[in-house]
Amino acid sequence: QVQLEESGGGLVQAGGSLRLSCAASGSISSINAMAWYRQAPGKQRELVAGSSLSHTTNYADSVKGRFTISRDNAENAVYLQMNRLKPEDTAVYYCQAVTGGIRKVYWGQGTRVTVSS
Repeated sequence: QVQLEESGGGLVQAGGSLRLSCAASGSISSINAMAWYRQAPGKQRELVAGSSLSHTTNYADSVKGRFTISRDNAENAVYLQMNRLKPEDTAVYYCQAVTGGIRKVYWGQGTRVTVSS
């Protein structure tokens, strides 16, 4: 089992910045990739940014150039630096961890980000 704990969400003004953190615990040696997803009201949960064990990254088109995902393998933590935030970024952000082998997916409880216009 893997447990994920997100933090760093809150209310921020458009154009501002926010840094989300996710710490993994439990069977941390099994974690392969980690990622951030978000879900806005009435919308499908979508991938925001992902990072492989080798730190290869990918981003949603809507956040490219504004968000940066980083990973600390030693601490089994993943971060999302969000800059130049827009009201459209308002959502609940979820941390995801994926194990190797049979590819088990774990989710955090989510942290809410609200960007005011």
